[in-house]
Amino acid sequence: MFPKIQWAPLDVPLKRRLQTLAILGMCLIFVIGVPFTQYLLYKLLYSEYWWVAILYLMWMIYDIEVCNRGGRISNWVRNLPVWRYYCDYFPVKLVKTAELDPSKNYILGCFPHGVVTFGAFGAFGTNALDFYKTFPGLTVNMITLRERLIIPVLRELFLAWGGCSSSMQSLLYLLNPKKQKGKCVTLAVGGTAELLDTHPGEYNVKLRNRKGFVRVALMTGASLVPVLSFGETDLFRDFNYPEGTLMRRWHKWVSQVTGFIPVFPIGRGVFQYSFGILPFRRPITVVVGAPIHVERNLEPSTEEVDALHATFMDKLTELFETEKAKYITNHENVKLVIG
Repeated sequence: MFPKIQWAPLDVPLKRRLQTLAILGMCLIFVIGVPFTQYLLYKLLYSEYWWVAILYLMWMIYDIEVCNRGGRISNWVRNLPVWRYYCDYFPVKLVKTAELDPSKNYILGCFPHGVVTFGAFGAFGTNALDFYKTFPGLTVNMITLRERLIIPVLRELFLAWGGCSSSMQSLLYLLNPKKQKGKCVTLAVGGTAELLDTHPGEYNVKLRNRKGFVRVALMTGASLVPVLSFGETDLFRDFNYPEGTLMRRWHKWVSQVTGFIPVFPIGRGVFQYSFGILPFRRPITVVVGAPIHVERNLEPSTEEVDALHATFMDKLTELFETEKAKYITNHENVKLVIG
């Protein structure tokens, strides 16, 4: 017997339908964006406009290292009305708990990663939540795997959002205090490894052995800022790939090779609420904590890195415990688990 399907009502307001359309477009980018854009490029290459594809590929090769040299952010793309609908779908909210001095640079360590970092993208990858008004004098770039920034055609969208490579070269370029002030880089420290431990109602983060961003903070003097996306883990039904299983090992291998993890989370559909690739409409609140100021040290010792890393873990935990009652229903029973 087939499970009963809960269909969406016919009288859904136009505004909510546009919100659903916006989130559908975003999900399709992550699900079929790579094969779709490469197919279009292939078709162009074997058409009468083959020379356009050749010129683009030649230019892309010339431009390939831009992801390590500050990227190519487009405020026109970040200001498109579609991102307002995207953020209103959940909705996503941006909350400031402390001022960030625009004369300094910052590394925003964002947790948890969730399935697609929907909250962090809405807050920092678009201008829909007025980041520049909330934190005047600051500019922001989202850090991602270099593999995503060398995919023909699709890379242009990632770059327009403010995407830059997660390489040491890229981070040192962005945060060089002699070249610029007021620069924020947002980094989902747990990465795709954290994705596999995403369970509704739980906050499991990968941080204990991830210290590269702390070393960068010391080398550049950039302040560290803990950021928590409350609700990020509640957007899909639970999926479980325990450590040691064949599926877990396969996912890790694919991630190492491609930079993507082929998980298939179950949420809701466009015209029904029972299954599909769309996340559920559940609120996400991106809370930006107080900065941990750092003295610049071009050659930090292991002990200095460990000490600052321990401070960051303490501040992240403190932020979680301070703010969770506002955004988690059964907050007394929920802890931040740092792995």
